[in-house]
Amino acid sequence: MGDKFRIKEVACKLSKQNFLELPVNLYKDEPNWIRPLDSEIEAVFDSQKNKMFQQGNCCRWILVDPNGVTIGRVAAFVDNKTRDLNSQPTGGMGFFECVDDLEAAHTLFNHCVYWLKEQGIEAMDGPINFGERHQWWGLLVDGFHKPLYGMSYSLPYYQNLFESYGFKTYFEQYTYKTIFSLDSLSEIISWKAKRIEKNPDYSIVHFDKKQMAKFVKDFVHVYNEAWVSTIPGVDLMTEEMAVETFNSLKSILHEKLLWFAYHKGEPIGFFIMTPDMNEVLDGLNGKLNWFGKLKFLNYKYFKKDKNAIGLIFGVVPAFQSKGIDAAMIYQFSKEGFNPKFPFRTLEMNWIGDFNPRMMHMMDHIGASIYKTHITYRKLFDENKPFERSPIVG
Repeated sequence: MGDKFRIKEVACKLSKQNFLELPVNLYKDEPNWIRPLDSEIEAVFDSQKNKMFQQGNCCRWILVDPNGVTIGRVAAFVDNKTRDLNSQPTGGMGFFECVDDLEAAHTLFNHCVYWLKEQGIEAMDGPINFGERHQWWGLLVDGFHKPLYGMSYSLPYYQNLFESYGFKTYFEQYTYKTIFSLDSLSEIISWKAKRIEKNPDYSIVHFDKKQMAKFVKDFVHVYNEAWVSTIPGVDLMTEEMAVETFNSLKSILHEKLLWFAYHKGEPIGFFIMTPDMNEVLDGLNGKLNWFGKLKFLNYKYFKKDKNAIGLIFGVVPAFQSKGIDAAMIYQFSKEGFNPKFPFRTLEMNWIGDFNPRMMHMMDHIGASIYKTHITYRKLFDENKPFERSPIVG
């Protein structure tokens, strides 16, 4: 490196501030970039707030030029529960931001590799999060629209910085967009939904805050059946974890954005959507101050034609080919005709190219790909064969 660049671990107040402020300068000419809350970024790296520290470790750095100006940042992670699920121990890197300079970017990547090798790691995925997949995961490469809450926005030249280093596409993840309307549904979706609707053994209902304990228990049951048993690396959900999640969302939840399916009274599916809180955070410069709180209240009670995020979809395996997903989609789509329903558009987030069944479903509900993110993988030994993420279902 010589004296051209210096790597500094983020360990003091000034380096933390430089880590948070770097994107402000990089994205100053990007009108669609929305600065995430500083507190939420910092929470990822706080061992008291991020439970991932109980099963792993992370470190982050900034890159400075000879004048002491911060020109790059990155973090590296090891999750001990998932590191050995691949043919080689695999860690991760993320929160990458950098000026358009190959040497600078590669210096950051090299430092991640060095740190991960010290942890016994032989490959790294990135850019990913030290936490749940639905946040800060993947590099935006197409569809540079306003980002959804908790999702990454990237500068177009980042793709070259990653691929020139030897990162290869592990999987692509798509964001689909549609409107709340029955008109966009295919005939087969409507047919399946109406067949379920006529069968008294099935019921499709929306969330009710007064029965939150019941819905939380049902959510946990379906989640563990539909996700933990079929997707490698997905941890078991407990009721305590679910209660914490629902409580954290309580102030923003809209009851008709959460739908549950039952067969003879037993939970068999859910479709969870949330308001897109980036519609509130846009323009707040990373701080939820008094103005931001007023903006949130106006958004919650008065704003119309809001955007919703499709957060998670699950049907237990025994019912996955019976049209349950179609029935839930049909019911929430009916809300598009309700003049009091404040949501107009829906972005279905995080549909991987390894999940052709869900991609096929998006075609049937009239949704089209709106954004594309890539999750890359870099093998430290390039003589080893590279394999893409396996197809599920």
